Amino acid sequence: MERTHNNGELRLTDVGKKVTLIGWVAKKRNMGAIVFIDLRDRYGMTQIVFNDQFAESLKDVKNEYILQIKGEVAERSSKNPKMPTGDIEINAESFKVINTAKIPPIIIADETDASEETRLKYRYLDLRRPVLQNKIITRAKIVKAIHEFLDNEDFIEIETPYLNRSTPEGARDFLVPSRVHRGKFYALPQSPQLFKQLLMISGFEKYYQIARCFRDEDLRADRQPEFTQVDVEMSFMSTDQILSLGERLAAKIMKDVKNIDITLPLRRLTWHDAMETYGTDKPDTRFDLKLVNLNETVKDVDFAVFKNVLETNGYVKGINVRNKADYFSRKKIDALTEIAKKYKAKGLSWLKVNEEGIQGPIAKFFDDQQSETLLKVMDAHNGDLLLFAADSHYMIVCNALSAIRNYLGKELHLYDPSTFDFLWVIDFPMFEYDEEEGRYYAMHHPFTRPRESDLDKIDTDPAHCLADAYDIVLNGFELGGGSQRIYDEKLQERAFNALGFTKEAIRSQFGWFVDAFQYGAPPHGGFALGLDRIVMILTESDSLRDVIAFPKNTSASDPVTDAPGTVYVKQLDELGIEVKDNASQE
Repeated sequence: MERTHNNGELRLTDVGKKVTLIGWVAKKRNMGAIVFIDLRDRYGMTQIVFNDQFAESLKDVKNEYILQIKGEVAERSSKNPKMPTGDIEINAESFKVINTAKIPPIIIADETDASEETRLKYRYLDLRRPVLQNKIITRAKIVKAIHEFLDNEDFIEIETPYLNRSTPEGARDFLVPSRVHRGKFYALPQSPQLFKQLLMISGFEKYYQIARCFRDEDLRADRQPEFTQVDVEMSFMSTDQILSLGERLAAKIMKDVKNIDITLPLRRLTWHDAMETYGTDKPDTRFDLKLVNLNETVKDVDFAVFKNVLETNGYVKGINVRNKADYFSRKKIDALTEIAKKYKAKGLSWLKVNEEGIQGPIAKFFDDQQSETLLKVMDAHNGDLLLFAADSHYMIVCNALSAIRNYLGKELHLYDPSTFDFLWVIDFPMFEYDEEEGRYYAMHHPFTRPRESDLDKIDTDPAHCLADAYDIVLNGFELGGGSQRIYDEKLQERAFNALGFTKEAIRSQFGWFVDAFQYGAPPHGGFALGLDRIVMILTESDSLRDVIAFPKNTSASDPVTDAPGTVYVKQLDELGIEVKDNASQE
């Protein structure tokens, strides 16, 4: 069973050649004396023409049959400019049915009417669709570019263990019971973080890995329980050098995959400025629509919502939606309010600017001077819509307005969706405080090093201690991030203390790791990029599920295999495990 060409390569220069093609029947059209078949493989489609002598033998051939075709390349009289092979066709001289196929449960074409759940259940059929195949192929091109770049930079690819010790890294671990060590469990890695740091202590200096990672967390479009990250670590390099390497890697990917040159160096934005300006540490900077801090501007305005918030040291921020006052009816503004409420905001205040000044539900609370000051601070003019959020919690205000900003960017077509705008967000807080738990948590992870200027704050002022950490952001998505790492045992202990770890907890959970610091740990740092997310953005996909060959659905199940599944009681007995809800089989 051989073929001379694939179904995407024949052109006018091949007219007259005798060829053999193999592929799936994508479409069959019976025109009476002539039958047309579009033959598909991963390279493309070629039109096959059968004359009337094949009528009887073709009558049972259906879509998704696999055929071998022998024939001659001819120029098409009616060309199809939408197909790379649209200038030619094959005049069939013989064919052979390689395999038959049932009628598929989904339409195998770029435009399919099947639900996502059905497509996931029959993923092996869904993956025949050219649009999906191209996304998986693009993924492979991205991986190739990554390998080429890091190999050329003298990095060494090293695999780290899948069966690890469970350590708290922010999300729940997937646990694997040990049969040999009954009652004990491995954990699948949330990341290779600790092992790659050990590799730096081992003296490899430059490490990378295309690593599978696992997190038992709630799912959404840009989350999967198992995912792939590009993991990079290096010794004896400054933060500037690490960022330079990371953005040159991004430039290599964009050039090889999209043929786009990005301007280097990428601009940098501090975490504080990102939050103040965009309300998020992963801003979409393809459009303006910036947040404005209004605490000083409205401090004397006699509006109860603003007054009560400011009296509790809260925050008032606004957005100026330019020239859209008439576009937003009360109904549309109510829809924006509902977006704000999803992010725990109590509501959304608004004003419209006209030639006389301001109008809206809260206009009466502003005197002429206050109104004039507001318009100046928000650079507002006739026809603008002003939106306000207020709350005693900074993050609620930021999250609500950021969500509204992103919605407006898409709704009002404020950016070109084909553009790519990269930036670094730097100087993250080391810690974030959880009021319910009454303790600090690491903003990134407990092994992040503070900025040199903030080393003392880790003990005296953890709330204002900044980390030597950075995220790379593209079009409103965090592609990945990293930091300089703690490499001193005493500093690591101070970081653990700030997080509320007891000495016993440190010893129990991380003793094996911090002991390595006693043997000459080098200064080191690195980053990790979300491969799935990079592919999702570069292929303009709506979900990570579109760029993973066999993804999980929104309930973390595999519709193809029905995983997770039940197991036999005998298997559980071997592990010393008892399931409480009768989920096992006899």
